[in-house]
Amino acid sequence: MLDTVVVGAGPNGLTAAVELARRGFSVAVFEARDTVGGGARTEELTLPGFRHDPCSSAHPLGINSPAFRALPLERYGLEWLHPDLPMAHPFLDGTAAVLARSVAETAASFGPRDAGVYRRLVAPFLPKWDTLARDFMSLPLTALPRDPVTLARFGLVGLPPSTWLTSRFRDERARTLFAGLVAHVMAPLGGFATSAVGLIFALAAHARGWPVARGGSQSISDALVGYLRDLGGTVHTDYEVKRLDDLPPARAYVFDTSPTALARIAGFGSHYAGYRYGPGVFKIDYALDGPVPWTAPEARSAGTVQVGATSAEIGTALRAVSREGRAPDKPFLITVQPSVADPTRAPAGRQVFWAYGHVPSGWTGDLTDAVERQLERFAPGFRDRVLARATAGPPELATRNANYVGGDIACGAVSGLQILLRPKPSLFPYHTPHPAVFICSSATPPGPGVHGMSGHNAAKAVWRRLRQA
Repeated sequence: MLDTVVVGAGPNGLTAAVELARRGFSVAVFEARDTVGGGARTEELTLPGFRHDPCSSAHPLGINSPAFRALPLERYGLEWLHPDLPMAHPFLDGTAAVLARSVAETAASFGPRDAGVYRRLVAPFLPKWDTLARDFMSLPLTALPRDPVTLARFGLVGLPPSTWLTSRFRDERARTLFAGLVAHVMAPLGGFATSAVGLIFALAAHARGWPVARGGSQSISDALVGYLRDLGGTVHTDYEVKRLDDLPPARAYVFDTSPTALARIAGFGSHYAGYRYGPGVFKIDYALDGPVPWTAPEARSAGTVQVGATSAEIGTALRAVSREGRAPDKPFLITVQPSVADPTRAPAGRQVFWAYGHVPSGWTGDLTDAVERQLERFAPGFRDRVLARATAGPPELATRNANYVGGDIACGAVSGLQILLRPKPSLFPYHTPHPAVFICSSATPPGPGVHGMSGHNAAKAVWRRLRQA
């Protein structure tokens, strides 16, 4: 009998498997698709030689993850590559605000009236970032806070809506960039704890940047698999699990799946019926014949570029999706240009690029024209650079990755109390109604992102049970 079976070979499932194997437990991973990776995959979606990441590309939470930093992933081929700028937010006048590694450079891009405000905002937390990240990403009761005072101080700043925090800025440049940071988790700007979302992304950039993985995000998954196999673990692909009886006998089962799928497989009935899924996304992967022709010079050297003219425009786009149930006319876009840092992604002189905008859950329309009209506002001539495109709306994303219910790449709405208490209000979110079954997906704290911390935290709950058995 195995000690542990893990269902789902995304970053969280693989991290959980590695953590358990490191402690001497026998582990087998079962993945429904023919390759591992979940939200960290790389595929030739458009033309030969163009290596695209179907989901995550830039990894501020990955390089800052306490779980990943504790593992020898570089030994297994993971190499972080940094663009000159982690992120830029261009404006219609050809200028841009930036999120740079330097706090001073970032603050200067906001203008003199807000530079001091921004420095005072991040100053209390940046020197203690590693401890804060560990405490924040390990909650709830998986580890006692190492610095409860800083964590509490962060809570006082982070728990209010982001609209409260951005009201401290006097000019639109800082407000718009920060609104874009919050929108990465598809949460309304006035939602609970959205200030924390923006701050986490900003602090992560200043601490270690927003890098890409050399060769593609698949490198992260492949490194985890390589280490797992050296520890004696096994990985089985093309193995769809429809019920627990499909799996070999084990002392514990860990699911890197949506709560909906877990309830169906394990027979938990309506246990997760109250779990909410969020908006979907419409994503376009591009093969380009050269760099994106951004008007703002800063955007040309940034790994990630946020596209939204003003904080009001971003807020309007988010409201259209979350409250009005329609696709926005001017979608807020998150774009990543991996080729800026990693020339291996495309043939010489060419580039890969992707953009996504938010749409209602399960939306079946085509956002391509709206996305490209928005890009043309900030990068005139963009369409002329397109060699090929691969589009994926909510149905296609859900087909590629079953955790993306309705196209929700966060595996659950990141709003309201569910931003912290997921998948159910509980001090033990990785536990389920069955004492031998656990959940470790992005539906558990600390939530979405390629960081492995949900798997790391769930593994702690598993090995505590195994030691007691």
